[in-house]
Amino acid sequence: MQHVVNFSSPALAGTALLGGLTILILGGEMLISGAIKIAARLRMSSFLIGLTVVAFGTSLPELFVSLRAAWRGHPDIMLGNIVGSNIANIGLVLAIAALLYPLTVRFKDLARELYLLLTVSLLLLIAAWFGYFPRPLGILFVALLIIYTIRACRIEGAKHKSQLPAIEEQPPAAGFTRITLLCGGGLLCMWFGSDYFIKGAVDLARLFGLPEMVIGLTMAAVGTSLPELASSISAIRRREGDIVVGNILGSNLFNLLMVMGCTGIIIPFKLPASALQRDIPIMTAFVLLLLPASLWRQQKLGRAYGALLLILYIGYIFLIA
Repeated sequence: MQHVVNFSSPALAGTALLGGLTILILGGEMLISGAIKIAARLRMSSFLIGLTVVAFGTSLPELFVSLRAAWRGHPDIMLGNIVGSNIANIGLVLAIAALLYPLTVRFKDLARELYLLLTVSLLLLIAAWFGYFPRPLGILFVALLIIYTIRACRIEGAKHKSQLPAIEEQPPAAGFTRITLLCGGGLLCMWFGSDYFIKGAVDLARLFGLPEMVIGLTMAAVGTSLPELASSISAIRRREGDIVVGNILGSNLFNLLMVMGCTGIIIPFKLPASALQRDIPIMTAFVLLLLPASLWRQQKLGRAYGALLLILYIGYIFLIA
């Protein structure tokens, strides 16, 4: 979507920001409703739906924003958007979700995603050491996501189906037309809502003279993480905690592997020193913070843990600001 209007005043930028947020919340509600119906119809686990349909759908704003930023010669906004979104997904979205409703985080269910996230983060750190993200690394990232998605679908699908009773004779609660309208409409709402939110936020930030990397790490990152927040709140209202955790981990994987991978394939880009010294290590540290909760006996991400994540995220925002 191309913008023909620049929000040159704080009032216009603020209106775009709030309007985009409203559309985002509506889109999140529609997407979660459709995703739950997909899970019921196809007999797939809520965790798998969160890892695939919801995670990839809510990460589409990051993909379009990053590609557009890189294409227009703003790689710092692109990089800040991806890394900042991954940090915000855990430190902000998952933290708020845990504050609202304790989440189950079993290590045996998260190990595959955590290991892959840590591996990809290490590869990104190595690339940042050389100061450049080459096209072959982008191809590797996209290939890893394709392999991971196929494997996750097979493992989670087989595991869930083996636990279900044989009740094939019961008709599904919703038809494909309704499901398609809910999911498609939700994704469209989240894309347009994110687009206006980001435009308003970036214009508002630039009125105060903030650099592009800070805009990417804060305004654009939080803006493109709002679909995850909206869909997580909608899932919590339905007590679908598995969708929340799967959504966050799947979104982070999608951001790194598909968004950064596709951007690197189309337009290889430079990695600034701050990415190596601060932002990528902090992103990795937030992933590592999920390990203690998943290994505890209760295996819960409770309100105290959510408060800790949120405090650390606020501290990070103050650090970069």
